[in-house]
Amino acid sequence: MNYGYAIGASGVLAAMHRQDVAANNLANVTTVGFKMDVGATVSREAARVEDGLYNLPSNKLLEHLGAGVLLAPTRTIFKQGMVEASSNPLDVAIRGDGFLTVGSTDGDSAQTVRYTRDGRFTLDPGGRMVSASDGSPVLDSQHNPIHLDPGQKIEIDGSGAVRQGGREVASLGFVDFADRSVLRKVGESRFEINPGGEAAPRAATGTIVQSAVEGSAVDPINAMMAVQNAASAVSASLRLMSMHDELTGRAIAQLGRVA
Repeated sequence: MNYGYAIGASGVLAAMHRQDVAANNLANVTTVGFKMDVGATVSREAARVEDGLYNLPSNKLLEHLGAGVLLAPTRTIFKQGMVEASSNPLDVAIRGDGFLTVGSTDGDSAQTVRYTRDGRFTLDPGGRMVSASDGSPVLDSQHNPIHLDPGQKIEIDGSGAVRQGGREVASLGFVDFADRSVLRKVGESRFEINPGGEAAPRAATGTIVQSAVEGSAVDPINAMMAVQNAASAVSASLRLMSMHDELTGRAIAQLGRVA
């Protein structure tokens, strides 16, 4: 393949990925507890370096020109969203670092522990504390569902302790991770530990705020600019490919002409 085509194509693919990530951020500017993603890229090494063929001759000039870009793993930025007051005493927000623990039951499979900053909770008909968005059970520090008395006042302190009638009846699962790269998004502002990943949750250092929710951490202006910048990068890379197509056409039509 023409070397210029390869560089242009890598630029198109990388910019389109960045555009998709930025567009997803923009679509979630009002999603409770949402954390923005960043589409990253890395410069591709010359073939001699990439394949470890240091014993083969090479053209230093071409190597300095670069070999395009490759996609890097998308990173999540765990920036604090704005904490807004709520009229629901079961709503909780996190100010600082940490995640709330919820369960997820898929058909007949065992319950999976997931982590979230979306603290919009409610009680189901049986008095079980669940997520207001999909009814997933809220888990305590031992990964057990929390059951409360709907007829009594509910108080939740900064550490996640739940009190009714003057006594502690449960404690919200409130944890954090030393290395958050082990977490992956699974939708609904939730995370789970990557399959095969090893991560021991530790006590969170943040503070839980009752009757509040954490808004999206996405800045709409920056997200919109990121979408536009990525779209411009796509156009520039396509133009590069078009230029090489024109040069190839000229080489065939003029340099290859038999006098």
